[in-house]
Amino acid sequence: MTLAPLPALRYHLAMADIKSLFVTRLYRAALSEHGPAVDSDALEAECLAIAEDDEAGQLWSAENGYPGYTSYASLADLPWRSPVFADVKAALDAHVVAFAEDLEFDLDGRALVLEDLWINILPEGGTHGSHIHPHSVISGTTYVAMPEGASALKLEDPRSARMMAAPPRRKDAREELQTFVYVKPVVGDVLLWESWLRHEVPLNMADDEERISVSFNYRWE
Repeated sequence: MTLAPLPALRYHLAMADIKSLFVTRLYRAALSEHGPAVDSDALEAECLAIAEDDEAGQLWSAENGYPGYTSYASLADLPWRSPVFADVKAALDAHVVAFAEDLEFDLDGRALVLEDLWINILPEGGTHGSHIHPHSVISGTTYVAMPEGASALKLEDPRSARMMAAPPRRKDAREELQTFVYVKPVVGDVLLWESWLRHEVPLNMADDEERISVSFNYRWE
């Protein structure tokens, strides 16, 4: 049996029709791009003040092993409680509309509405393990304080559980083929993704400084 020479094999591969299917979209923009302008210093001060007063949130964080502080289980009314967070919600509403349009959702005349909005404060050494956001459509985070060394957002290929026998990707693989993608946001960024996308916050390596963010979920109503 005679094998085709290597150059011919390369030629046929180059002529193949290879395209990406079932893509996973990630939305990134400045929070200020839509809605009311939100002063980042004012938002940081508001997050810290709420965290200091929220004894229920402090207790929940301690009892559930959350490093630092989160208002996830204690405060469900931040946009009502704070004018700063009311402006954050107005901006996020507009970003979510833009992302839903990009995703080409058929919302059937119904809206995507804010379901949860909470503060996260991770000290040096803090981390948030891999998770998804059940019962929501779009989730995301806007970034309030990202000191030098603060951890990126780690996103996982949603097909990972189905690739048990697959070889690992090369280290220089194209971003859309990598198993994990690290996104390094800056203060004022908002990131949006579909809520089924598994993600985590790796170890915060900022030297004695806190990583502050505001996360949220939108549901289809």
